[in-house]
Amino acid sequence: MGAGQSRSSNVLVVPQAGQALDQLKYEVAQELGISIPQDGYYGNMATRDTGAIGGHITRRLVQIAEQQLAGQFK
Repeated sequence: MGAGQSRSSNVLVVPQAGQALDQLKYEVAQELGISIPQDGYYGNMATRDTGAIGGHITRRLVQIAEQQLAGQFK
């Protein structure tokens, strides 16, 4: 696989969300003090760091969904 390519077979339900998710990834990494490789290759990163980024992204997405749901039922 070349740089920037992923082995993941996940497909975004909303393709336009890809850019927002990428931005969120960089924001979370910056907050955690973790540098994301410029070439897009994560193989040299510690599993602990990539897991921390993914975990924080998931938490943030759940918070956003909860806020949107709470707003619907007011």
